[in-house]
Amino acid sequence: MIRLGTCMLVRCMLALAAFLSLPPAGAFAAEEVDLLLVLASDVSRSVDHPKFLLQREGYATAISDPHVLDAIKSGPHQRIALCFVEWSGFGAQKLVIDWTVVDGPDPARKFGDQLLELPRSFADRTSISGGIEFAAAQLERTPFTGARRTIDVSGDGTNNAGRDVKLARDEVVGKGIVINGLVILSDRPVPWNAEHTNPPGGLEKYYQDNVVGGPGAFVLVAENFNSFGRAIIKKLIAEIALLRPEPQRLMR
Repeated sequence: MIRLGTCMLVRCMLALAAFLSLPPAGAFAAEEVDLLLVLASDVSRSVDHPKFLLQREGYATAISDPHVLDAIKSGPHQRIALCFVEWSGFGAQKLVIDWTVVDGPDPARKFGDQLLELPRSFADRTSISGGIEFAAAQLERTPFTGARRTIDVSGDGTNNAGRDVKLARDEVVGKGIVINGLVILSDRPVPWNAEHTNPPGGLEKYYQDNVVGGPGAFVLVAENFNSFGRAIIKKLIAEIALLRPEPQRLMR
């Protein structure tokens, strides 16, 4: 009986040692992707409901576009991870869709379907700085790893709430994150603040000087919300395939 008890004790101790040698939960290697991409969409009050729908539909269609999927398949891992963020005024940022791996048509379609179903998050002022900082925080908490980290900011106006956008931009770029911009030009100025959507020198220059940054960073221009869909396809291909698009304005 003593020998049997000793054997059982030894077995229990060996089992315990084996259990304690296991890595803690979350310590296993994270899934590697070619690109970690945060889509950060402006939903401030200058974006009315029809424009909001055009943005959502543009993103949903672009993710499943065959050319975008071809760009994804061109990478060494043949997959990217992305999440979707909406931002507006100071403190008004929301993670709409959490990190998702896209490696083919099915997950891309599912991501797009979610975008079309989920409600709008805000309709407040325009804190590009807050949107950038919130997007960077999502990159810090992603469960995936990737050599490239990019924030894709789309918007139709200047920063008018929260921190200085240049300071936020510089801090985020200093972490090795690239910020690209997609400027949506307005057909007419907003009545309460004409320079918000049409600043001196133009909104494209404003984004170039204040918003984008990092190696290869660029700004694309959509002449209006109707051309947003084609603009985001072009932008996604450039970001995924690491191409620098030729400057051009996408018309209706």
